[in-house]
Amino acid sequence: MLERLQRLLGLQTIPGVFFTSAGVAALFVALAIPFDQAVANVFGVLTGWVAQNLGWFYILSVTSLLLFLLGLAVSRYGSIRLGADDSRPDYSNLTWFTMLFAAGIGTILMFWGVAEPVSHFANPPFEGVVAGSDRAASDAMTIALYHFGLHTWTIFAMPGLAIAYFAYRHNLPMRISSLFYPLLGDRIYGPLGWTVDVIAVLGTLFGVATSLGLGTLQLNSGLTYLFGIPSTGWIQVLLITVITSIAAISVALGLDKGVRRLSQVNIVLALLLILFVVVVGPTVFIAEGVVQSVGDYFDALPWLAFWTQTYTESDWQRQWTLFYWAWTITWAPYVGIFIARISRGRTIREFVAGVLFAPTVFTLVWFGVFGLSAINVEMNGTVALAEQVQQDPSVAIFAFLEAFPLAEVSSLLSIIIIVIFFTTSSDSASLVIDMLTRREDQPSLVRQRIFWAVAQGVIAATLLLAGGLDALQNVITSLGLPFCVLLIFMAVSLLRALRADHRGYSVSELVQGRVFPEVEGTNVRKEEGQNVP
Repeated sequence: MLERLQRLLGLQTIPGVFFTSAGVAALFVALAIPFDQAVANVFGVLTGWVAQNLGWFYILSVTSLLLFLLGLAVSRYGSIRLGADDSRPDYSNLTWFTMLFAAGIGTILMFWGVAEPVSHFANPPFEGVVAGSDRAASDAMTIALYHFGLHTWTIFAMPGLAIAYFAYRHNLPMRISSLFYPLLGDRIYGPLGWTVDVIAVLGTLFGVATSLGLGTLQLNSGLTYLFGIPSTGWIQVLLITVITSIAAISVALGLDKGVRRLSQVNIVLALLLILFVVVVGPTVFIAEGVVQSVGDYFDALPWLAFWTQTYTESDWQRQWTLFYWAWTITWAPYVGIFIARISRGRTIREFVAGVLFAPTVFTLVWFGVFGLSAINVEMNGTVALAEQVQQDPSVAIFAFLEAFPLAEVSSLLSIIIIVIFFTTSSDSASLVIDMLTRREDQPSLVRQRIFWAVAQGVIAATLLLAGGLDALQNVITSLGLPFCVLLIFMAVSLLRALRADHRGYSVSELVQGRVFPEVEGTNVRKEEGQNVP
């Protein structure tokens, strides 16, 4: 029946993955619109249960994956290339980085770059720390860097590395199910593999929709500041419609013409905004603060990475850390596949170093400029920034820019950056979802990519109308859990394949049970009764 429906619609998909994912998304929208409060309550209860009982699992999982990736990079597997042994990268390092940043957390940094440090400065999460004190300022920066530094990019790097490895070195389809070939074998091509891909598609849809929702809230606040446009649910739906239309045009142009060019433009604009704040803001304070914040971050990272708020009765970690990890995890299939698409030919060591550390350095600079400047503004009482952020975090960057000259110009530049980040997130996610829902030998149809771009916009609008920021946080914290489990199995599967690869075996031989014990100091392969070095 699904095949007949596919022929009728003129699609090129894996019907079980495409129609199941589309059906679940449509069912959510159909229920959330008339029963918005009931849906919000259900996810609120579910999120509370996950945070209370499984928050530790999120914390331990992400930190363990970070240690796993660092271990791979320095191990004997680090020199293995993501492709043939003689392959080389498709993109230059600079182009690769701009695409990583724009498709990764550009939208998130624009939203939280000011809002998070100021929030922690005004409301410290640690007992005994006085709000507005020097210690509160230092802790605020450390926590912000923890949330957007190495841990965030670990969540993106894990599936990205595994996908690139299996796709380019072993010619498996560029889908999440392929990562489990060493564990599942040919069952990845049946219902079991389809189930994995459906989880990945739904995670991507809701994860990107959450980011689009946050971007819309921020965009609406900017337009209110500049032009007096009211901040209402239906204005936000209109904004999502406009931006989704732009994203649909970009996704129709493809990766090189659409995403790459927009990414390069946006990184330039983001650097201009950083330079503006550095020049007109507290330059020396920023420079000193960046140096100190780097030290504070790496000093606190060993204990902060395992901190679970065990001895305090507080909802802080659910609202912040667990939300971030779950949100990033739901993005992981999309960003992972996107990173894999642009990382052919790099070694595992290059990949891990680039994906973990290059964006983290930019994040350190971003929060160093915007977070420290915002804390300085709050300390000096130039603008009542903390009060405005606590009422509505989406106004943070615009309220912050009021403290500096040319506020209207810099706010307009911020809006342009948000729109482009919005667009690159949506169109690159649409490209990835299309890859997840069709066979590798099928063409990528424009109408399928546009369908997924529209679906993201519809879900984002639905979540905003169902409760705004709280609804976004609750849905994501709940839906991130299944894929968090998949990330752990993904690491196990990759390690099994790398061990076989290093000893000269293919993954198919691994699945068939033809991998023999390793002889110390050599790579041993047994074929037809012979040892081959």
